[in-house]
Amino acid sequence: MKSRNRSSLRAVAIATLLLGALGAQAQDKAVELKFAHWLPASHPLAKLGFEPWAKSVEAASKGSIKVALFPAQQLGKAADHYDMARDGIAEMTWVNPGYQAGRFPMIAAGELPFLIGKPGPGSAALDQWYRPYAAAEMKDVKFCFAHVHIGTFHAKKPITEPGQLKGMKIRSANGTVAQTMTLLGATNVQVSAPEARDALDKGVADAITFPWNSIVSFGIDKAVKFHSDKRFYASDFVWVLNKPW
Repeated sequence: MKSRNRSSLRAVAIATLLLGALGAQAQDKAVELKFAHWLPASHPLAKLGFEPWAKSVEAASKGSIKVALFPAQQLGKAADHYDMARDGIAEMTWVNPGYQAGRFPMIAAGELPFLIGKPGPGSAALDQWYRPYAAAEMKDVKFCFAHVHIGTFHAKKPITEPGQLKGMKIRSANGTVAQTMTLLGATNVQVSAPEARDALDKGVADAITFPWNSIVSFGIDKAVKFHSDKRFYASDFVWVLNKPW
């Protein structure tokens, strides 16, 4: 009887040790962070921004956090990326708040025409100004930081003065640009950047507002021939995290 009890105790001890070892292995296993965005994987921001950032996170965490990148709307449409972070479809997302016009009115102030001249200093200023408002306006997620891009017109025919916009079909970069186009008599075409080339090819849009450094990545250079060399508008972007994660 004593021998049987000793065998049972030994079995329990071994099982406990094994469970402890398995628990340690589970804790040592790297945690995955899914980062979703809607740019092509070849886009300069993806290659020179997102990818180096992902590697830096893995290095800083000594390999305990692995970043998995999901470009080109793989996990959802461009306009859905805020809600994707909120709902945990991805742990982190790159969001254009202007794709949901009217939902984020505070950060939309950064979209006002002719307000920002250079994207670097403009990004720093927008991020600093918006932080006190982010907790209320983007309370569903953890706000990380904000930045901007500066863009202009790219069209099938030259645009040399505002009166020419009347009657044209313009793909607007965000809700604020759309309001500006309406005031100037243009018809708005609301599509995200990944759908912009298709809108031009099908004649749905005559011109688009777009940043210079994205026209090749999205194939816009093959759909239009005329480009305005002016800093016409700005678009806001934010990096956000899923709160429970």
